[in-house]
Amino acid sequence: MGTRREARELALQALYQLDVTGESEAEPALAVFWTHFDAASEVRRFARELVEGVRANRERIDALISASVEHWRLPRLSGVDRNLLRLATFELLARPDIPATVTINEAIEIARRFGSEDSAAFVNGVVDHIARVLGVKERRPGVE
Repeated sequence: MGTRREARELALQALYQLDVTGESEAEPALAVFWTHFDAASEVRRFARELVEGVRANRERIDALISASVEHWRLPRLSGVDRNLLRLATFELLARPDIPATVTINEAIEIARRFGSEDSAAFVNGVVDHIARVLGVKERRPGVE
């Protein structure tokens, strides 16, 4: 597994924990969380960047996700799907050095590993839509 994939999975787990514990307990929960994983410093650094980025931009991220899911409210999404969408959306917003197709493919693969049977397709559709809304993914000629 690549360093960035490992970091994304670690970040997903941290974000999921924050969802469970609540934002009021975020700092103590994250402090404990980071002590339980033996990961390379590069992995930890990228994972922390992702988690802190999602936290700092959560209002905008959640608005983008909410506008991209039809007939769903954010709290109704599974915790894994919701936090994976947040993670991928942050990457699309803040990491122009990472191609949108890489972010989308990584989100799909992580959804296959951690989500439900339908998570990969759902995450693919939502993240792809967000990438188009943000203008970070070009449409291929002849494809709608």
